[in-house]
Amino acid sequence: MDQLSISAIVEEGCAIEGRMSFSGTAKISGQFNGEIFSRDELIITETGFVKADVEVGSITVKGTFEGNITAHTKVIMLPPAHFRGTVTAPSLKIEEGVVFEGASYIPKT
Repeated sequence: MDQLSISAIVEEGCAIEGRMSFSGTAKISGQFNGEIFSRDELIITETGFVKADVEVGSITVKGTFEGNITAHTKVIMLPPAHFRGTVTAPSLKIEEGVVFEGASYIPKT
């Protein structure tokens, strides 16, 4: 993540509702409500609030998330994340200090 190239940004103070798709890495620091689809990486920062159904390659959550996540490679949750919903992914990492309310599913390979 040192040489991170961001292809889509929802900055703090910005609110978007709808459907988002992107290639590369997207960062959400503002509010997003809707659906997100990508084969690549999504990052929700500490100030981000996402209420959505998400299907991505991988996702890192540091902010607030409500909804369902399907990740094809991994899900990482770092403090001070607050998560409410379901996660389906082959790899799930939840660090100490994260609030997790929901369910997780590991698909059979």
